[in-house]
Amino acid sequence: MLDWLFVISLFFHLLATVVWIGGLVLMTVLVWPEARRVLAQGTHPALVTYLDRLRNRFNPLATLSLIVLIVTGLYQMARNPNYEGVLQFNNTWSRAILVKHIAVLGMIITGAVMQWSIIPAIERVTLYLSQGKMAPKLPDVEKLRRRERQLVAINCGLGVLVLVFTAIATSV
Repeated sequence: MLDWLFVISLFFHLLATVVWIGGLVLMTVLVWPEARRVLAQGTHPALVTYLDRLRNRFNPLATLSLIVLIVTGLYQMARNPNYEGVLQFNNTWSRAILVKHIAVLGMIITGAVMQWSIIPAIERVTLYLSQGKMAPKLPDVEKLRRRERQLVAINCGLGVLVLVFTAIATSV
């Protein structure tokens, strides 16, 4: 008999994975390279505004996806016949899940650095500059944007690792 709660859990887990990791891949592989190419040709305030708005729309979706992934992932892990208990890594499945969770933790940390450090700094600098104000010791906005791109790329790489170790765990 079909376990509908498990089916729903799998569906939302996959959907959240597509939103979070798919969004990171989209930004890393398509959006940032093209934006850098266009911005290298000169200043384009509309493009910078667009990128900021895109980021602001993606962040809440990524956060919601993370919450969904944690809730559904814990439920699925507890139901898996390979699960032997907390901190038990006696089989290939549990070791793959451990590495997957380490990669997810890395994604959470880099996302937190972006969300609570880099992005607010970019927004402060942008606000000062848009109002024509010069504040003492403003950080270089381009350096902040470059750091943001680096963290998105790191998150993307970690997301790929998550998928690799999910595939390993699933194949067991």
